[in-house]
Formats: sequence, structure tokens, C-alpha cells
Amino acid sequence: MKRIVYLSNFLLFTIVALAQQNSPAGKITGRVLDDISKKGVEYATITVYKPGDTKPVNGATSNEKGVFTITGLASGRYSITVDFIGHASKLIDSLVIADKGLVNVGDVLLTKKDQLLQGVTVTAQRGLVENKIDKLVYNAERDVTSQGGMATDVLKKVPMVSVDVDGNVELQGNSNVRFLINGKPSSIFGNSITDALQSIPAGQIKSIEVITSPGAKYEAEGSGGIINIILKDSRVRGINGNINLSGGTRLENGSLNLNVRKNNFGVHGYFSGNAQLKSTTINGLDRVSYDSAGKQSGHQLQNGQSSFTRNGFETGLGFDWSIDKRNSFTGSIGIDNFGNNSNGFANQQQTEYVSGAVVSDVSSIRYSTNHFRGQSVDWNLNYKKTFSKEDQELEISYESSFSTNRSSYSQYLNPLSGDSILSGSSSSSNGKNNWTDFSLDYTQPLGEKVKLEGGLKAELSRINSVIGVYSFNSAANQYLYDNAQSNELVYNRNVYAAYTSASFPVLSFLDVKAGIRYERTHTNAYFSKASGVNIPDYNTWAPSVVFSHTFNHEQTLKLSYSRRIHRPEYRSLNPYVNASDPKNLNTGNPYLLPEAGNRIELGYMKSFEKGGSLNLSLFYRRSAQDIQPYVVYYPSYKAGDSVYTNVSVTTQANIGVENNYGLNVYGSVPLTAKLTIRTNLFFFYRYIVNSIVPGSITSFNYRMNMNVSYQFNNNFIAEAFGDFNSPRNEVQGKYPSFTSYNIAFRKQFWHKKASIGFTTTNPFNKYVNQPTEVSGTGFVLNSFRKVPYRSFGISFTWKFGKLEFKKEPEQHENKIGQDEN
Repeated sequence: MKRIVYLSNFLLFTIVALAQQNSPAGKITGRVLDDISKKGVEYATITVYKPGDTKPVNGATSNEKGVFTITGLASGRYSITVDFIGHASKLIDSLVIADKGLVNVGDVLLTKKDQLLQGVTVTAQRGLVENKIDKLVYNAERDVTSQGGMATDVLKKVPMVSVDVDGNVELQGNSNVRFLINGKPSSIFGNSITDALQSIPAGQIKSIEVITSPGAKYEAEGSGGIINIILKDSRVRGINGNINLSGGTRLENGSLNLNVRKNNFGVHGYFSGNAQLKSTTINGLDRVSYDSAGKQSGHQLQNGQSSFTRNGFETGLGFDWSIDKRNSFTGSIGIDNFGNNSNGFANQQQTEYVSGAVVSDVSSIRYSTNHFRGQSVDWNLNYKKTFSKEDQELEISYESSFSTNRSSYSQYLNPLSGDSILSGSSSSSNGKNNWTDFSLDYTQPLGEKVKLEGGLKAELSRINSVIGVYSFNSAANQYLYDNAQSNELVYNRNVYAAYTSASFPVLSFLDVKAGIRYERTHTNAYFSKASGVNIPDYNTWAPSVVFSHTFNHEQTLKLSYSRRIHRPEYRSLNPYVNASDPKNLNTGNPYLLPEAGNRIELGYMKSFEKGGSLNLSLFYRRSAQDIQPYVVYYPSYKAGDSVYTNVSVTTQANIGVENNYGLNVYGSVPLTAKLTIRTNLFFFYRYIVNSIVPGSITSFNYRMNMNVSYQFNNNFIAEAFGDFNSPRNEVQGKYPSFTSYNIAFRKQFWHKKASIGFTTTNPFNKYVNQPTEVSGTGFVLNSFRKVPYRSFGISFTWKFGKLEFKKEPEQHENKIGQDEN
């Protein structure tokens, strides 16, 4: 292992050395700063020209500190232009480079085009979508049609992301997404990703970052990529904050953000609460089963409805403290609490056949209730040290999360007369998840535009779950504890990781960032209903590389490769049988293997002078040991001491190999000064090789959405958004399409410190119809749901407090390229 790491570092250093040979040695360096905040401007474009020429001879982009270096210049006279979206262009001419000389232009201050000064108030417009070298950023603060909604309402507007009617999220067609909050993982997502996302109000979100090809610094978990949700805070001086309130026919939520900053110390806090009001879904299924000879052996019809509610709250407190120029601390603590309840009934008819003749025909009514409640407490403390050498940094982080969840169900079957109970069961589950993370990251610059990074990380997870099952005993006429079906789980998983990466130019043409990450996964698990399960340790090597080239006129071409994995979570492994619907059971698979994915992406990004942008992305992803839900039909299925007849059992399985080829197109066009159109088109072809039942499945899928906004005046804007997701073929069947559309208005007042908005979703359709077709050995299952989706809502936002934009006290900061005395 050590030899491989040493060899990787040696190869990286060799590439860097070779790349720096055989090219002119002249250099231009400098730093790009915002003229108000005096902070570095990342991804500013610096273009080099010879006098009188319109064709550039070289160029570069600034790093996260605003620093840029342009190498490979012959001796002579040059001029440079510095450009960044939303800022006025800056020209610096008459730069003379002697043979192998260095020209330091110092600090280049860029002025925002959209500055509005009112006393000490400064506002600047950012684009809704920003294309950066390693990620795409969706600025949710500027999204009008998502106001009053939840995180899932924002996510469905984000390029490359799709959200279905139940709130399940996919990134470029892959549901194995690693979710982060403010760049950090949370056990809140271990309870239920859908419920967690539904507990975050849209008004609480500042931006969403989408990272499809993460570098070596990111953990390898999440074969689909990373979605990072950035919550609102403020780094400006003074006391300020905002209040968001919304109410409607489907959702109600409110949030408060408060920021206090003085000198080098800042504190921010937040609280938000939300509720999804009661709604009723109409559902049904039609399942036909066949015997080994292919003759019909059973037929089940089911029609009913279920009512659903959801609610939750989240609160937190954080701080940042710059002790001095070189040392700083940040920390936070957050609490999340959310849950849902449902109850309903289903009319059932079960018909059995032998040699084509009816031998049994039973009609009944099943009543059921389900409850879930989850809570998590997250805290972290980070220390960062910078050095006199530009970009040299050391960061040490401690993060921990503790969550609990409680869930239960009860169901019983009555004859149509309703005078007795034919069968029934109930269950209660209590789980605990304790997660701790230690990490160390170090960055060492080795020369102009050459940087080496490395780090270590340990992630320790401890999960306990106890599930008690009670079965109806007709003789005793009561529910009795069923030890044979009750379940206990202890699941401990440790992941130890190390990574190294290097950033460097190649022949003054390409910017390269290459790295490799190693992770060792150690798991101890105890399943009370699957004794003797041994999950072996395994190693994961996750290489990544990005090649990028920046052209003039704010154009970037990027080619990337990354390898990622998806470890099955403990619920997928737990062999506990959930019998809340005794004809359609769910259980885990303790023998699941981790899924491994390789991804190649070619991207082109261009920003236009008048505010438009274009993002094209071609990708190929291959997932081995692909994990998907799998349905098996059983004429008779034994779970503990109970036998279920004519039942479908859904579990997770390594179904084989999945290949995806896709294209994503995002464009923003300001047709006039008031009218802007944004569109996102996503097409991908899926090819699955099924190793469980040999065969292949193909599917062409697409997603299209469009957002039109019209700015009537400085204080009034209207938007319309439409989204369509095509039907898709999975390993066992066909899943439905999904269409949604929104209309919203927002009016600002009180000098733009307050606003009131109106939004509606699917106003002309009460339900979204979701028919599903699934088939397997010995059965065909057709089901449908009519999901209520229409809503109307009103929202109110108020920004309060005095913002003080002042230059920080001088700390004798050095010019670029100079060392401290």
C-alpha cells in the first residue's frame, strides 16, 4: 500500500517537472480582488495580448484567493485584460517582460456593474446558475418559484438533478447521491433522505452545489456524485438577518436567520419549522401470478387510499473566529427533528386457481397506520492555519452526529362484514446512529500554479436498532409479542482514508488536477435473524483527474474522470421483514456488496457579456455490482413463525452492471433587459445487464424544464417554471413520467428589504397519476397512485439590520510574490 502511494506521488512530481520544461520562462502574476470586500475573486479570466493584436497569446484563471500566474511568455511588451461575471473589465497595458523575467501587477481591483449604494447598503446581482471549474452552483436566493417550498422544490430546478413525485432525488440518472449540509455530512440523511430534504425550507437555503466528478479530497461515497446544500449566513459586520413565512394549501413553513459580527468574531443562528398538510393519495394494484407450467395460479386486486402528513423543525448556532492573520476557528451545532404519519385502508380480493379452476375467492378490508420520527444533533469544530507562503494551509476538523429514530406500523384485516379480525400485526422500532469524523488536510504550494494536497480521515459509525413485532392471536383476541419476527441489529462501520493530489499546468495550455484516494472499510455487524453474517473488510482506490483549458471570452473546456463507490446502508442489509402490507413485504439483504462506479465527463462552459451562459456536459458512467430494489413472488413465504401466501417480497440486490451515456444542456438567455429564459435539457441512455435473471434492459430517458422570468420593474417580478421527466425502464419494469409546473410573483417594498410572493404548483391538475408496471418470474404487477400535488401559497420575507461594509484593519499583508520580513 505504501509503495503505491509513494509511486503515485513520484509520478505526479515527474509530470509536473516535465511540464515545466521546454517553454519560455517569462511570467505575469497578480491578484484579483473585489474593490468593496477586498476579497479574492475566484475564476476571474486573465487574457494576455501583444500590442495591436486582438488574438490572445495566453491566459489563465484566478484561484480561490484571487491569485493568478501566467507562464510561458517570451520577452517583449504585453497587455492584459481581467474579466469576471458582473464586474467591469479591467485593462492593464505596457507590461514589459525581459528574458526569463517576472512582472507582478499587484492587486487588480474589480468593480461590480450592479452597485446600488444607499448609505452603507451594497447589493449586487449574481446569476441564478454559476458554472465553476469543479462544480455547478445554483443560487437558490434568486429563485422566485421555489419560495414557500422545501429543499426538494429547489432541487428540481437545479441542472442535472431530477426529483420524482415522492421527493426521491437523482443526479444525472443516479439515486446514489452523497448529500452534505454546508460541506459536511450529517446523520439526518441516514434516517430518511426524503424526509430530511422535506424538513429544510427553501427560504433557508442560500445555494446548492452539484459536484458530478469529485476530486480526491472528497470521500469516495456516493457513486452518483455530491449535492452540497449551503444554508444562509452572513459574513458582513453588524447585526442583520431575515425572516421567511409562508402558508398555503399544501405546505406551511417559517424560518429566522440572525447574524452578529464584530471585528474578527461572528455568530449566526437559525430556526425553521414546517408542515405538510394532510393529503390523501388514491392507490391500487392488480397482480397476476403463474405456476411453474405458466398457468394462472392467483389474482390479487387492491384499491384504497391513504392520508399523509409531515412536519419538522431545525435549529442551529455557529461561529467563526479569526484569532489573527494566520489562525482561525469555526464551529457549529445543529438540531433537526422531523416525522410523518399516514393511515388508510384497502379493499382486497384474492382469488386462487388450480388448473384454471377457482378454488378460493376471498374479499376483505385492510386498515393500516404508519408513524416515523427522527431527530439528529450535529456539531463540528474546525481549525485552520495559513502560512506566509501563499496557499500553504493546514486544516484540522472534528465532526460528530447523533441521531435517533422511532417508527411503528399496525395493520389488521377484516372481512367485509367487519365483525371480526382475520389477521393483524404491529411493530415498533427504535434506532440510534452515532457518527464521528476526524480529518486533517494540508496544502503545500511547490511553485507558480503548482500545488500539492494531502490528508487523512477517520469516519466511525455506530448503529443500534431494536424492532419488536406483535402478531394478532385470534384465540386470545389480542396482539402478542412475536419473538420469531422481532429483530435486533448492531452495526459498526469504520472507514479510514488517505489522499493525495496535485494541481499543475502542462505546457502553458492545460490546467491539471490529479489525485488518488484510498479508503479501508471495516464492518462488524450482528443481525439477530441472520446469524453468522460476516462482512469482510475491503479496500477502495478512488483516482480522479481533471484537465481544463480556459479560452478567451470566458470559455472553459473540461475533461474529468473519477471513481466512486456506494456502500449499502444498514437498512438495506437488515433482514427484518416489514409486514405493514402482508401481501407486499419488504426486507433487507445482509449479503449486499458495495457498488463501484467509474465516470468520464466532458464539459464546456461559456459566459456571455450580457449575462447569458451555456453549459454542455457529455458523460459516461458504468456501475458494477449495481444495487437496485428487486421484487420476487412467492406462493408461500416464511418469516419467523408466520407463513405469508401469494406474496411479493421487495429487497435490495446487486443486479449486475449498469451503463449510462448522457448529455446535459443548460442555457440562460436574457432576451431583453426584462425577459430571461433558462432551460435545462437532460438526455441519457441506460443499458443494464441483469445477472440475477440473465438478460438486458435498455431505456432512453430525458428530462426537460424551462424557466421564464419577467422583471416588470425594479420591485416586481413574475416567473413560470415547467418540468417534465420521461418514463423510464428499470431492471424489472417501467416507471411513470412526472410533470409539474409553477407560477410565481414577487413584490418588493420597504426599500427592497421586504417582499411578498404568491406561488402555485399544478393549479389545473389536482393529482399526478403514477402507473407502474413490474414483472418477474411467475408474476406481473400493475399498480397506480393518484398523488395530490396541486397547491397555492403566499410567502413573506423581511431582511432586517444594518450592514457595515468596512475594510478590515491592516495586518501588514504582503504583496504577491514577497515574503515576510
